[in-house]
Amino acid sequence: MDPMTALHTPLTDEICESLRSGDRVLLSGKIYTARDAAHQRILDAIEAGNPLPFPPTGEIIFYAGPTPAKPGMPIGSIGPTTSGRMDRFAPKLLELGLKGMIGKGKRAPEVREAICRFKGVYFGAVGGIAALMAKCVRNAEWVAYEDLGPEGIMRLDVVDLPLVVINDSHGGDLYEKAICRYRQRGSVP
Repeated sequence: MDPMTALHTPLTDEICESLRSGDRVLLSGKIYTARDAAHQRILDAIEAGNPLPFPPTGEIIFYAGPTPAKPGMPIGSIGPTTSGRMDRFAPKLLELGLKGMIGKGKRAPEVREAICRFKGVYFGAVGGIAALMAKCVRNAEWVAYEDLGPEGIMRLDVVDLPLVVINDSHGGDLYEKAICRYRQRGSVP
């Protein structure tokens, strides 16, 4: 089994270029949560020329809607949502300097192309272990759109959040690699 790579935010072009699809990472640092409704508000702000709720340069967005925190905890359960729902927003955010996205599921061709063009990365998080992932969160605070509830934007401080690189800045796609590998073994029609 390959070793896990420790990463710390913010991400740079060089960090993103060093990653390959299939790499397993432990991410620490600051990340942001945002889902569909928050992404729409961000896009509206961009189109209106208004300031964004956070500067995207070097940052990572986790496509997640955390549950409310239990007493004494920084956050409730937090797991990935389907990334495809954010595909129409991702290329513009990558163009503005966003470096990483965390979610689950495949990305559209235009997102994969933007990841290559703007030297970004798409990480997959394991679904179904939201309570365990919450243990990686040390602090959580609202940044914007609190009225959206779990759809709003929170800044999280995470330590050793386990992720896998799905799409890298070289065009690598872990899902395509897996399909090819299984086809070679005769396991996939």
